[in-house]
Amino acid sequence: MGHHSDDDRPFLPVGFAVLTVSDTRTLADDKSGQTLTERIEKAGHRLAAREIVTDEVEAIRAVVRRWADDPAIDAVLTTGGTGFTGRDVTPEALEPLFDKRMDGFSQVFHRISYDKIGTSTIQSRATAGTIGATFVFGLPGSPGACRDAWDHILEQQFDYRRRPCNFVEIMPRLDEHLKRGAARSG
Repeated sequence: MGHHSDDDRPFLPVGFAVLTVSDTRTLADDKSGQTLTERIEKAGHRLAAREIVTDEVEAIRAVVRRWADDPAIDAVLTTGGTGFTGRDVTPEALEPLFDKRMDGFSQVFHRISYDKIGTSTIQSRATAGTIGATFVFGLPGSPGACRDAWDHILEQQFDYRRRPCNFVEIMPRLDEHLKRGAARSG
């Protein structure tokens, strides 16, 4: 139909970092972080970093800023803290850092989520944008939401073979003003 894979193109692995935002989770019981990690690796990408941080704006920002500055990390996935209760501050932490917002991610995520959970999807404030040349996606804290976002959006958009367009092919152009590409090859 309108989108397909192009077998003439190689698969290019991307460096991902996964941040779980939670006051209570540990790596041992972090099902959402595990869901994302497994899918990243199964798709052939690199897991460059994985951490857990408490539901606090400055704590979230500190990790995301550090990862955005790391040339080995092309995309950051956060999970958790996107709801409406007191400790849900992930969008507040991330959105002021964005150089460009990606409203389409939230719209497509909600469309997919609506088919699974109906109007309950509006209780999520899933968000995304870019910080310099780094893609950042703020996903809800449930494993199901992480599965939906990866399986139906992120896996395709981070596959260089995907037509008509994908994130991987625009990554060098995001990089231009940072001159990161030159530093990498030097």
